[in-house]
Amino acid sequence: MILTTSIDIPNRKIDRVVSIVANEVAIGLNIFKDIANNWRGFIGGRSSTSEKALKEARNACLEGLKHEAAEAGANAVIAVNVNYSQISTTGSGDILFIAATGTAVVLQEQ
Repeated sequence: MILTTSIDIPNRKIDRVVSIVANEVAIGLNIFKDIANNWRGFIGGRSSTSEKALKEARNACLEGLKHEAAEAGANAVIAVNVNYSQISTTGSGDILFIAATGTAVVLQEQ
């Protein structure tokens, strides 16, 4: 399965457009990690814990997008877009929401 942010794939022709596909992932941000990240942000530096969680969530979201496209009968997704949002909750922490969208297509055989 090919994923790309562009609207075409070099040396490949689109046979047909299947549908719009989307996938979402929500991860909870633990209050203790949030406190550590805020402290790190205050003194400077990067949070490897948060970066790792973001990368894993993004990869899970993109894998879900591939699955949605395959279920629809596509072999590629073009015009992929990934968005991040943070939802504040009361209590234990915030929720990070990652959404990926794209156009599922069938590429002609090479």
